[in-house]
Amino acid sequence: MIDDFSSKILKTALEIVETARNKGIVVRILGAVAAYLHCCNDTQALIFIKNAGRLTTGTIFTDVDLIAYSKQRKQLVNLMRELNFDENKMINALFGYKRLLFFKDQVKVDVFFDKLEFSHDVFFGSEPGKGRLEIDYPTISLTDLMLEKLQIHQVNKKDIIDIIAILTVHEVGDTTEKEVINGKYIGRVLSDDWGFWYDALENLKKVEYFINKFREENLLSLDQSTKALQNIEKIRIAIENTEKTKKWIKRSKIGVSKPWYREVGDLNI
Repeated sequence: MIDDFSSKILKTALEIVETARNKGIVVRILGAVAAYLHCCNDTQALIFIKNAGRLTTGTIFTDVDLIAYSKQRKQLVNLMRELNFDENKMINALFGYKRLLFFKDQVKVDVFFDKLEFSHDVFFGSEPGKGRLEIDYPTISLTDLMLEKLQIHQVNKKDIIDIIAILTVHEVGDTTEKEVINGKYIGRVLSDDWGFWYDALENLKKVEYFINKFREENLLSLDQSTKALQNIEKIRIAIENTEKTKKWIKRSKIGVSKPWYREVGDLNI
C-alpha cells in the first residue's frame, strides 16, 4: 500500500538500523515508520491507515526519524559517513549534542539522542544496556511509541490515525512484552509530569472522538473500534490508578493558568 518514496524511506531506515546493529551501535526507528512497522502485518489496519487519510500528502512517510544513545554519538556519525550520507554541518554543530541531520537521495534522516524534547519529554537513557532502546527492534517499544504520540500538545490527524491503528492491533497490559503497550509504565511516566499527564489524557479524548467518527464513516469495523476503545480505557485506568508524585501534585495546583507544554519550533531545514 505504500508509495515508492515511502518504500525508499522504509528501506533507508531499516538499512541504517541493521548496519548499526552489526557494528554494535544501538539505533531505533521512531514516528510514523515505527507505527507502520508495528501494524504492517495486519491487513485491516493498513486499509484503515490508507482510507482514513494518512496519505493526504501523497506519501505515508516524509523522512526517517531515529533515536540512539549519546554515548555512541561518534560511532553513529562514522556509520552515517560510511553509508555515504551528507550531513547538515550547521545544524549538527549547533544541536549535535542532542540531534543530528543527514541526507541522501532526497531522504532526510533525523537522529535524536537519549530523549525526545517536543511538547513534553520522552526519555530513553544515554548508554547501551541501561536504557529503553533495547526493549524492541528495529523500532522503539510500542509503549514509548504511544508516549511519543501522546506528548504532542497540538496532535494532528496523522498522529491520531497512527495511534488508532496501533490500538486496533495490540493489547494494553502491564508487561514489557514487545507487542504489548505497557499501561503501567505510561502511568508511571505521567504520574511525575502534570503537563504531560494533562495533554496525554486530552489526546486520548481526541482519539476516542475519531474512533467513533471513523466507525460512523465505516472506516473502522465494529471489532476494530471496540478493541481500540477498550485499550484507551485500559490506558486511562492505568494512568488514574498510579500514585502521583509530589512534583505532579505541586504542578497540578497551578493547572492551565500557566503554560504546561513546550512550544515546539521548526529548524526550517
